[in-house]
Parts: sequence; C-alpha cells; structure tokens
Amino acid sequence: MRTLISTAFISLDGVVEAPGGEPGYRNSGWTFKDVDFLPEAFDIKGREQKEATAMLLGRTSYQAFSTVWPEMADFADYKVMPKYVVSTTLTEGDLVSNWGETAILRSLDEVAALKQTEGGPIIVHGSAALNQGLADAGLIDRYHLLVFPLLLGAGKRLFSATDKDTQKLKLVEHEVYANGLQKNIFDVVR
Repeated sequence: MRTLISTAFISLDGVVEAPGGEPGYRNSGWTFKDVDFLPEAFDIKGREQKEATAMLLGRTSYQAFSTVWPEMADFADYKVMPKYVVSTTLTEGDLVSNWGETAILRSLDEVAALKQTEGGPIIVHGSAALNQGLADAGLIDRYHLLVFPLLLGAGKRLFSATDKDTQKLKLVEHEVYANGLQKNIFDVVR
C-alpha cells in the first residue's frame, strides 16, 4: 500500500489558506510577509520532491499550481511525476498539457484504490477541502507540517471540524528554526 502524505504550511491556529500570495484572500502571502526567510527551514520541500512518486491535488489547488509550477525550476521534480486531481467537475479539457501525466479521480473511493496500487509515496499539496475529506476517511498516513508562528484568525483550515473519534499521531521528526518556524512530521497511528 502506498503512503499518502499531507504537506502544508500552517499557521499556529491551523490556517492553510493562500500561503504563497494567491490573490483575493484576507491573509494572502503570510508565509513570506511576516516571518524571516531561512532556507534550512524549507529543506523538507526539496526532500518531499525526491521521495514522492505522485502528487494528489484538489481542483482548486490544481488550477492554481498548474498555471505556475510547470515552469518553476524549484518544482522540476513534480513536473515529471504523475498527478491525480480529485474533482467532480473538472474535465480532461481543463487539464494543462505542460505538466506531465494527470488523471482525474472522482471520489475518495478512487483515492483509496490508488493507495492500493504499487509505488511509492503520494504527496498532497494545498487542497484544504480535500485534506479534510482524506483525513475524515482515514486515508492520510503522514503529515509534513511547517508551522508558522502566526495567528491568522480566519481562513481555510487543514483539519475539519467533524465530530469524530480521536486520531492519534506519532511525532517522528521535528526541528525548530531561529525564525520561529517548526517542522513537525507525524505518522498517523492506526
């Protein structure tokens, strides 16, 4: 079974919305506006590209990333790996042609089936609503979180407010950086 890894830039109060400066959001660009940049805090991002063998995205994140990431040298490894987009509305005609092989999955059941295939880790970037659905369905195996020392108040959250049983996590790697960022990698305990 493949490992499904959720990776996120997250504020201390759980907000993941618009970290990179996406227009139209209240706190757009919060990852670089209010915290000093330290390259070593972002080493995990390069490691993720080397370890992942596929990427899973929700429709909104796919539409945002697919217009920028294919041409960015920082994301070259993602360009060549298979991508899966979970959407009930996206069509083949909506997919970009310059970002490698992309397949549309219509349900979380199809994600569960993908996890049963041969291959290495699948990484989930962005995709707040998808992350909530995946977590609620018990499909996420690991979290890679870069926690920013900010309280943003409003915005999309990584974790849902669904009334469900406690989910235990095991901290398997962590580091704190001089700018206050924390890297926390958790395995989901089953």
